[in-house]
Amino acid sequence: MPKIVYYVATSLDGYIAGPNEDISLFVYQGNGVEQYQKDLLDFSTVIMGRRTYEFGYQYGLKPGQPAYPHMEHHIFSDSLEFTEEVHPQVHLQTKSLDRVQEVRDQSPTDVYLCGGGVFAGWLLENDLIDQLKVKLNPIILGGGTRLFGNAKTKMKWELVDHSSFEEGLQILTYEKSQ
Repeated sequence: MPKIVYYVATSLDGYIAGPNEDISLFVYQGNGVEQYQKDLLDFSTVIMGRRTYEFGYQYGLKPGQPAYPHMEHHIFSDSLEFTEEVHPQVHLQTKSLDRVQEVRDQSPTDVYLCGGGVFAGWLLENDLIDQLKVKLNPIILGGGTRLFGNAKTKMKWELVDHSSFEEGLQILTYEKSQ
């Protein structure tokens, strides 16, 4: 069965974005970023919440268009609507655990959980994240969007792989402990 993989950049203090969704201090180039971009090619399906999808608008993403051209997009939101033409790879989903599981089960590859502390926290609380791939950045943000939003779930994870890169970025891969 495909896994849901939360592959996300975070600061040393556990934020995926700073105050006002500021991501300017994150590492944007170098071998670690190239590895992340290469790893994304292994996914054919991406899931995300509304806020993560809309975050792309400030970087040129047009509403209803895919952020990752090679992936089927499933955007989970009870409020997002598109007024423009929607690309056939973009699917709006109501926020439903059953639907998340259906998307995962029907994916030909593991599923990329793209950002969104609130959405990731909801999935974590419902035991739907199978693997964490953390791009640990050598920065402290002091506030902002937490890695798992306000989730209170306690869970143990096992480090199964790690890579360090000259720009200070590390990619840490964790599996749920049994």
